[in-house]
Amino acid sequence: MLFNSYEYLCFFLPLALAGYFALARRPALATLWLTAASLAFYAWWRPADLPLIVASILGNFTLGRALQTARAGRGALLAVGVGANLAALAFFKYTGFILASVAAATGAALPAVDIVLPLGISFFTFTQIAYLVDCRRGRVREASLANYALFVSFFPHLLAGPILHHAEMMPQFASPTNKRPHAGNLAAGVYLLAIGLAKKVLVADSLAPIADAGFAHAGAVTTAGAWLAVVAYTLQLYFDFSGYTDMALGAARLFNIRMPINFASPYRATDLSDFWRRWHITLSRFLREYLYIPLGGNRRGVARTAANLLVTFVLGGLWHGAAWTFVAWGALHGAGLVTLRAWRRTGLRLPSFAGWALTLLFVMVGWVFFRAASLADAAALLRAMAGAAPAAPSGAVAGPAEIAIVAVAALIALWPRNSNAMVDGFTPRPRNAFAVAASLVVCLLHLGRVTPFLYFNF
Repeated sequence: MLFNSYEYLCFFLPLALAGYFALARRPALATLWLTAASLAFYAWWRPADLPLIVASILGNFTLGRALQTARAGRGALLAVGVGANLAALAFFKYTGFILASVAAATGAALPAVDIVLPLGISFFTFTQIAYLVDCRRGRVREASLANYALFVSFFPHLLAGPILHHAEMMPQFASPTNKRPHAGNLAAGVYLLAIGLAKKVLVADSLAPIADAGFAHAGAVTTAGAWLAVVAYTLQLYFDFSGYTDMALGAARLFNIRMPINFASPYRATDLSDFWRRWHITLSRFLREYLYIPLGGNRRGVARTAANLLVTFVLGGLWHGAAWTFVAWGALHGAGLVTLRAWRRTGLRLPSFAGWALTLLFVMVGWVFFRAASLADAAALLRAMAGAAPAAPSGAVAGPAEIAIVAVAALIALWPRNSNAMVDGFTPRPRNAFAVAASLVVCLLHLGRVTPFLYFNF
């Protein structure tokens, strides 16, 4: 994979950047160059996926233009566009899951299918659904296919987000001044790239074997081993995905593009609602604006609000993966938010520390379903965490070195200054340049053992 080698940092990114700024006097050509580079980046991963994203871009742009100019029938056009996007996503992502579930429920001998999931389809599908809805609402006026294609395919966010809003990105892509190099953005971009790469290579990938060992032997793990594996995965997922996001934001910053923040120290949240304001922020925004609020939000009474929350989070769970474990994870978070709303109506409040501890425990229990291979494995691991370890458990994962790695990662995750605050306060100084260079060198030396980003699976 491209991110598991030197090509991205040492070849593709510098080449895309050089061509983009070389065409600064011809903004339209600079946009075309970056669009072509982004599509080449996507094809480099798996060439067979390129026709799908190109067709998706052309189809959604055409529908968007129709929604912008039509005087009647816009509701029907929107239904066609959203339906087509969801149908494509469902075919590639859920066909096998649906057939297997029906076969298990009915005993029917349905064929097993193994459809390869196109890279980034969940992210570019949601991005374009938001675009179509905003066209229907009159929030979007986009006449340039090149600008739209760049908005969808812009390589830093293409494979794992953040999920972008057209209104926040298109003025930046259309700006001629953004086609010229800016020293401050170049420095800040490299700084964020270094932070994100260090999160992934030095932290997340050090936690991966600890989490993998526990989840691979969910039915034969000690209580201590189960807790260590779950805490390790809780931290691995954060550092892996926030590391990718930092790299994406850093790469975009090199091109003078500011993408939305996706993480804000989520494991410091003091309740579940606070957690979802900090974790995968752009997905939370999408689900709220394009699903929860259209369903009625909290405007139609307590029972309807609870139903809307449950539907939103179950579908959010399914968006992450075609498995009952993801359905359970989404339902758990939906039920947790319903319970939180009921608790708030009592007027009672927990102390901040108790709220933080309870929220983190709830999130970790949820991650068991998110990571487990099956509901049975999730149940076995939760039983071990509760103290009901098997008769002959394996304690292999709970060694002193593993505990130390997890403890250090936890301190970093809970540190008051996250990458957002660090880059906001960043100034190009010799000591910062040395720290960035040293970090990049160390990370590059470890790229041979890097595992794929977890969210590339979604």
